[in-house]
Amino acid sequence: MINITLPDGSVREYQEGVTGIEIAASISEGLARNVLAVKVNGQVWDLTRPITENAAIQLLTWNDDEGKATYWHSSAHLMAEALEALYPGVKLGIGPAIENGFYYDIDLGEEKTLSQEDFPAIEQKMLELARQKSEYVRQPISKADAIAYFTEKNDPYKLDLLERLEDGSITFYTQGNFTDLCRGPHIPNTGFIKAAKLMNVAGAYWRGDEKSKQLTRVYAITFPKQKELTEYLERLEEAKRRDHRKLGKEMELFAFSEKVGMGLPLWLPKGTLLRERLEQFMRKAQMKAGYQPVVTPHIGSKELYVTSGHYEKYGADSFQPIKTPNENEEFLLKPMNCPHHCEIYKTRPRSYKELPVRLAEFGTVYRYEQSGELHGLTRVRGFTQDDAHIFCRPDQVKEEFTKVIDLVLYVFKALGFDNYTAQISLRDPENKAKYIGSDELWEKAEREIIEAATEKGLPTVTELGEAAFYGPKLDFMVKDALGRKWQLGTIQVDYNLPNRFELEYIGADNEKHRPVMIHRAPFGSLERFVAVLIEHCGGNFPLWLSPDQVAILPISEKYHEYAHQVNEQLAEQDIRGYIDTRDEKIGRKIRDAEVSKVPYMIIVGEKEQENEIVSVRKHGLGDMGTLRVDAFVENFRAVLAELLS
Repeated sequence: MINITLPDGSVREYQEGVTGIEIAASISEGLARNVLAVKVNGQVWDLTRPITENAAIQLLTWNDDEGKATYWHSSAHLMAEALEALYPGVKLGIGPAIENGFYYDIDLGEEKTLSQEDFPAIEQKMLELARQKSEYVRQPISKADAIAYFTEKNDPYKLDLLERLEDGSITFYTQGNFTDLCRGPHIPNTGFIKAAKLMNVAGAYWRGDEKSKQLTRVYAITFPKQKELTEYLERLEEAKRRDHRKLGKEMELFAFSEKVGMGLPLWLPKGTLLRERLEQFMRKAQMKAGYQPVVTPHIGSKELYVTSGHYEKYGADSFQPIKTPNENEEFLLKPMNCPHHCEIYKTRPRSYKELPVRLAEFGTVYRYEQSGELHGLTRVRGFTQDDAHIFCRPDQVKEEFTKVIDLVLYVFKALGFDNYTAQISLRDPENKAKYIGSDELWEKAEREIIEAATEKGLPTVTELGEAAFYGPKLDFMVKDALGRKWQLGTIQVDYNLPNRFELEYIGADNEKHRPVMIHRAPFGSLERFVAVLIEHCGGNFPLWLSPDQVAILPISEKYHEYAHQVNEQLAEQDIRGYIDTRDEKIGRKIRDAEVSKVPYMIIVGEKEQENEIVSVRKHGLGDMGTLRVDAFVENFRAVLAELLS
């Protein structure tokens, strides 16, 4: 007999070799009908795989992220089976689950293409195969037999994958007439898949290598119920309406130019005001928290990034070195601010009494991204980070880390992000070569992050292998108004860069010691943050942040002078706005202000001028009646104070 520990801490005894589906059935018939996979000691398994020793398990359903991932990976196999049936001779690459759905990279041959017109037939074939309720069967196989199978099938991409796999670790999965190279796990059978939708096709280089052949990447999504697919498609339509690229253009916030270069955003006047407001908001909070502002160049000597380790890890995939007339001199576009801040710390001797030293900068950095990966403001080649680095004593790490958590939460509250999870990103214990620094320092840093997150009562998840190469981190995963996850703020503990740069302080014992470095960026990238914010609020920015807080709309030219008087009164109270002096009817002016998402519209005409009042409309809510200007200001300030409280 073996002991099985359930998520609630209870322990049940089962016969050795019990499976996940048998455990589910012993708990309830309903659970057995809905369970998709089982997590055994942290690893997701097939429900039919025998458990032979004491284990902690979690039965995964559609409500669990890992349950969805298993479901969608199984759906990728189903789509591949449908594609093989409809397109004989198709060559298959990889088919992983992604955040929403899955994809499969395929090679249809030189003269064949796939378009949206082909989607309905593939969807129909998928559902036809799903209704057969074919089981997903796992089969360990030798490397020689696996090579023989895919050689006979003439599948070069699977053979390429096999080259990198070790004998004894290879498994096939079969459902119906389809067999694939796969480590699994999978759902019990295809009958769980009730609704399928192919979303789009795109080009994708094999293994992401531009020198390799370009395959066709087919994106799709499936659901256990047709109703869930319908709701998902409705959310997608809402996402299109909120797309930051669309709203950014309509609201005249930012633009891109091919002549300037792909992935390099141009901030227009209104977007610049928005960006500056965010910077001012953060600067004020940082000054209050004891940060000192610094500015560093947009380039740095190659040797700087060799010292930091960035060149070794990212040099081959970054912008290439800039050469000067001196053949021995090379510079790089700045990929990170932290090496520069290390050099600022070193400009003079430091005492333990002056630590922590907190250096903050809105520093623009540059990283090469392939053109196919660029996407509006969320994936760019040049972006500005609200970067800061805290140099502190080891005994100050947890306190400083906790203060940064408070700052991140303050930012989220002010901007309406109230649904978030803190992801504790640790190194991969199976692949320590990816990281720099000793085991002792890593274990200490990871322990301190976990303790700080626990003490703050943060909702957390732990992800192995997601740490930065120099240290563990706490990443804040925010859900927007449409339920999509975004990684925004990040806090990282680093014992390694201080060693690489030989940073020191004189301790109370009059000896030299190494400081600890904390990297933090509550916004992360300003560009990405603005994009997420636009889509989260649909362009309806919080009142304090809106580039234009009021639009003053005179009914005709006769009332322009009074409009200017009102505008001056509001400007004196630090209320930002503009006067629409166009020769347009008032209805058109109101509609245009609504499209531009201006929070308040102030309409002035004969009645308003005679009585020294204004008619007020609120974006999305309509008419608010008439007020004296001072009463409007009072109302405005009350709303503003509530938002920032």
